[in-house]
Amino acid sequence: MKRTPEHEDRASEELARFLRETGALTPAWAETLRAVPRALFLPDLVWSHDMATGRSVPVSRTDDPVAWEHAAYANVPLVTQWDDGRHTGVQPGTVPTSSASMPSVVFSMLRDLDVSDAMRVLEVGTGTGWNAGLLAHRLGSGRVVSIEIDAAVAEQARAGFERAGLSPEVVHGDGQEGWSARAPYDRVIVTAGVRAISPRWLEQTRPGGIILAPWGTHYTDQDALVRLSVREDGSASGPFLRMVEFMKLRDQRLDWSRFHDYVSEFPGEAEVSRTSVTLADLGDRYETVRFVTGLCVAGCAHVVNRSDKGTGKAWFFDLASRSWAAVEFGSSTPDAVVYQSGPRRLWDEVEQALKWWMDQGRPRLDRFGLTIAPDGTCHPWFERPTQPLPFG
Repeated sequence: MKRTPEHEDRASEELARFLRETGALTPAWAETLRAVPRALFLPDLVWSHDMATGRSVPVSRTDDPVAWEHAAYANVPLVTQWDDGRHTGVQPGTVPTSSASMPSVVFSMLRDLDVSDAMRVLEVGTGTGWNAGLLAHRLGSGRVVSIEIDAAVAEQARAGFERAGLSPEVVHGDGQEGWSARAPYDRVIVTAGVRAISPRWLEQTRPGGIILAPWGTHYTDQDALVRLSVREDGSASGPFLRMVEFMKLRDQRLDWSRFHDYVSEFPGEAEVSRTSVTLADLGDRYETVRFVTGLCVAGCAHVVNRSDKGTGKAWFFDLASRSWAAVEFGSSTPDAVVYQSGPRRLWDEVEQALKWWMDQGRPRLDRFGLTIAPDGTCHPWFERPTQPLPFG
């Protein structure tokens, strides 16, 4: 079946209706969605990503234009690059490294960014260019700067802007450095998962301005959207809004190979104990408890190797020393076996954090927040900026 402009209009309106019903699309952005469709910014080959299964399916505009258009107007993330551009071919690569985010995520973040006429915006992570294109349509191209570390991705975004009749400034460079030539900015929006807030972003945002970023710790691959208000003294503070999932900023990805020689033999001379904590207590993919544990147990990475019937082994690694811990969760015994090695007792810290979170009544994510010092140092807090976490 050949697609027509009427089909595209219908698909666009269906997407807009869905976004309005979910609260992601506000009236201020409705005309921009119609004027700047995501399809203008997509390459001919994309991979439609299923959030539930983690599978990515190739969709070719050349081979199946109907399926490609459906993907372009669907509320699904689309991978547009694998393995930092080294991947070739149709089948998925190893690590997705650039994408077009779900429209609901894009417009929810634009809603939270809270822009108004005459504001200047810096975007970190151009990707396909759709997000910067939406901002350029709303504010004017001269008020939007977007930084992209990958030259090929930046060039593809420029092509998308040309198709859309827009011309925001695209900088090929390291987004952590910001872009001082156009500072100060009223808003900074980061469209990659980060593990540190760059001091350059603070310096280049005016007092009272907003930095919106998906932030997390190396404890998990989780990101939580944080909305930081920049203060007169150059610091910034604000609450977490909700869980999101983004590809990580390239320089802030965790290299798991660094832990390969932590455990020469298992369990070796590790201290052995037991715990009543269950595997379920550690939390699953999007659960708040995992994110909060990462806030409380600073400088720690963890991974869980699960098997059937609720059994598995959780590993914990210190990022600064060679301390490690492992917990074996079985199905036949009420307590799990704990192994800890090195000067830092990582499991003891994790157990303490879990107990604290439960004692507080299992608080939701939006009761936590971050304060960022001018040098970029992060200080998590609970309930209010003047109430730091008791540990972490």
